[in-house]
Amino acid sequence: MNIAYVTLSGRGEIDRLLAHAVSRLETAGLALAGTVQTNIDRDDRPRCDMDLRLLPDGPTIRISIDRGAEARGCRLDAGALEQSVVWTDAALERAELLVVNKFGKQEAEGRGLSNTIAKALDSGIPVLVGVNGLNLGTFLAFAGDLAQPLPASSDAIVDWCLGTRSIAHKLTAVG
Repeated sequence: MNIAYVTLSGRGEIDRLLAHAVSRLETAGLALAGTVQTNIDRDDRPRCDMDLRLLPDGPTIRISIDRGAEARGCRLDAGALEQSVVWTDAALERAELLVVNKFGKQEAEGRGLSNTIAKALDSGIPVLVGVNGLNLGTFLAFAGDLAQPLPASSDAIVDWCLGTRSIAHKLTAVG
C-alpha cells in the first residue's frame, strides 16, 4: 500500500503544486482519478471561489458557496463535494493513481474522499494527498505508518508517482 502526502503553507500553494504535478503526470500518460482544486480570487470578496477538476476527464465543479462579502464560517458546498466523491469512485476502476487535493475537515470527520482513499489502498492503487497543517495530525492518524511525506516539489511528487507505477507494473508481471 502506497500513500504519500505533501504539505505546504500559504493560501492555495498546495493546490498550485498538485495542479502542476498532475499536469505533468497526465502528459506522462498516468491514468489518474481524483480531484485538483483551483482557487479563483474575486475583487468583490475577501475569499476565493473554490473549483474542483475531477480526474481524469470530468467536469470542473464549484465546491464553495457564495455567502456574501461579509459572511464568515464554512463555505463548502457539501452536496457538490459528494458529487465529486461519486465521480471519483467511478473513475477509480481505471486509475493507476488517486490524487486527493486536500485531506480537509470532511475527510478528518470520515466523510468526503476518506472512503475513496481506503478503497484505492485496498485495491493496490497508490494515493497522493495534499494536507494542510491544520489536518496533518488527523491525516497521520488516518493513514498510520503507511503515510510517506514528500518534499513540496513537483519533481519529487512526479518521481514518487511514476515510481509507484513502475512498482505496480513489476508486481503485475510477476503475479
